[in-house]
Amino acid sequence: MKKTLSILKTMKAVLPVLAMALTINPVYAEEAMTWDKTFRQSDKVVHEKVTYSNRYGIRLSADMYLPVGIDKSKKLPALVVGTPYGGVKEQGAGIYAQTMAERGFATIAFDESYNGESGGEPRHISSPEIFSEDFSAGVDFLGTRPFVDRNRIGAIGICGSGAFALKAAQVDQRIKAVATASMYDMSRVIRNGWQDSMTAEERTRMLTELGEQRWKDFENGAPMLPEGFPAVAAESIPQGLDPIMSEFWEYYAMPRGHHPRSHGPFTATGNMAFTNFPLMNFVTEISPRPILFIMGEKAHSRYLTEDAYGMAKEPKEMVIVPGARHIDLYDRVDMIPFDRLEQFFTENLK
Repeated sequence: MKKTLSILKTMKAVLPVLAMALTINPVYAEEAMTWDKTFRQSDKVVHEKVTYSNRYGIRLSADMYLPVGIDKSKKLPALVVGTPYGGVKEQGAGIYAQTMAERGFATIAFDESYNGESGGEPRHISSPEIFSEDFSAGVDFLGTRPFVDRNRIGAIGICGSGAFALKAAQVDQRIKAVATASMYDMSRVIRNGWQDSMTAEERTRMLTELGEQRWKDFENGAPMLPEGFPAVAAESIPQGLDPIMSEFWEYYAMPRGHHPRSHGPFTATGNMAFTNFPLMNFVTEISPRPILFIMGEKAHSRYLTEDAYGMAKEPKEMVIVPGARHIDLYDRVDMIPFDRLEQFFTENLK
C-alpha cells in the first residue's frame, strides 16, 4: 500500500502532463512476429514490425498494417499514427492503424524515440521536438515504400501525439491532412498548468526545481524517472485519485489498456523542453491542408481541442462524440468515428 501511495503521489506530480514491406533495402525488425497488442488482430490486414531511423539517427519501431490482398502494382494512400502521451503502439495507436488499413490505407503506428521498442538512451525521455520529428520520419518511411503514393500521406495523432502531428505538419508539407483525437497540447499544459491555472511564480519554482534536478541527474549519471503504472495490470482504481487520474489509471493500469512497455511518466527534466517549445504557434500555416479534430463530449481535455480548433484556419472540422470521455477515443471502436476518418482522408488524400 505504501508503494502504491508513492506511485500515486509521483503520478499526481508528473502525470498531469500525461493526460497527458517492401522496398529496395528492406528495414524490417528481426524479432519474431508475435501478437503483443491490447486488441484483437484483424484477418483483413497484414501486419509486420518495421524499423527505420529519424533524422537524429534514432531507430524507430513501428507496426505496419496493409490491407489483405492489395495490388502492389498500385499505390495506396498512407497514414502515420502516433500514440497517446505515455502510451505505446500496441495500444490505441495500433487500433487506429489496423482499422484504417482495413479501410484501404497503408498505415504505421510507431513508438516515439526513447520509448516502447524504439531506440534512444536514456529510456523514457520526452521531447516535443523529437516527438514531432518522429512523425516526419514516419513520412520518410512510408513515402519510400513502392506501394505507397508519397503524395497521399496523412497523419493521425491521439492525445499528446495530436499536438505533435500538428507541429510536424506546420513545417512538413508532405503531410497532406491531419486528424487528432482527444488532443493534448503538452507544452501548454506543462508551461501553464491545468486549464492555464499556473502562476508565473509557480512556473519559476517548477523550473528552479527542474534545474536542481539536472545537477542531480548529472551527478547520478542518469535522469530521474518517476515510478509509472504497475508492471502487472491492477484490478481496481486506488482510492483517492482525482477524476482525471482515475481515468488514466482505468486505461493504462488495468486490463483495458495495460501494456508492460507503457510506463506512463517520462524523465522529469523533459518538462523544461516543453516549457520552452510551443506546439501550436504556427498551426495556422497548416492551411490550406485540412485538419479534423475529434473529441469526446465528456472529455476532460476538451478545452485543448476547442482552442486548437479556434486557432487553426480553414479547412477544418470538429467532430464531437456523444458521451465519450478522453480515454474512450483511445480504444472504444464503437465510439471512434472511423467512418468519418475514412471519409476525411479519402477526400483529402487525392
